[in-house]
Amino acid sequence: MSQRRACKALGVDRTSVRYRSDRPDDARVREAMKAVVGERRRFGYRRIHVMLRRQGIVMNHKKLRRLYREEKLQVRRRGGRKRALGTRRPMGVPDRINVRWSLDFVSDAFTDGRRFRVLAVVDDFSRECLALVADTSLSGLRVTRELDALMAIRGRPSTIVSDNGTELTSVAVLKWCQHTGIEWHYVAPGKPMQNGFVESFNGRFRDECLNETLFSTLAQARATISLWKEDYNLNRPHSALGHRTPAEFAATLTLETVAA
Repeated sequence: MSQRRACKALGVDRTSVRYRSDRPDDARVREAMKAVVGERRRFGYRRIHVMLRRQGIVMNHKKLRRLYREEKLQVRRRGGRKRALGTRRPMGVPDRINVRWSLDFVSDAFTDGRRFRVLAVVDDFSRECLALVADTSLSGLRVTRELDALMAIRGRPSTIVSDNGTELTSVAVLKWCQHTGIEWHYVAPGKPMQNGFVESFNGRFRDECLNETLFSTLAQARATISLWKEDYNLNRPHSALGHRTPAEFAATLTLETVAA
């Protein structure tokens, strides 16, 4: 049967049957998108959109999302533990850099089962990662030494926020606070969202670095974590900063202060 008779029998317009899409295949965009995902497997389409824009590839985010889904690049959500529901009071944001630092510990394991910990320090205003100290043991005295080294570079914060961990409530930390005059604020027990900035950072750090890498030695862990910290501050777009990197945001504030 000819196409004309078949279309007439089915009541279908022949132009619809003969139509061939002239939409471009966007091969360049797809390859660039795959290249970004190959390096940053835990990035969603919004951050990929920012990374492509930096490469000079400007397009509508809706089109990018369509291509992203067609290439099946969606990030799979990892299951997490159940958390208690309740009222969460939002945490205020400081009005300038170096006013408040948040710190917390993150744990991971080597391939042979031995555990190690990472001390994370974050500036709550610029979202910069100030330090990621990895070691098999991190005492309260070690924490104060790392903070002294950090203050020698960046200056003194007004406040430090942390949870009530044993190392952070030790005599060494209390003496250090008395000596430096820096206020140390402890969040309420069982309320990690009162320290939300570093908790959010820890989630990104674990998702994009710790869960993506197998560590055999402490030296390897330190090198990998150091590279990720540099990439986080200099290259990774942060949605809370208008998709600027923490370094770009801090540099903009410095220029505005000098201009004022």
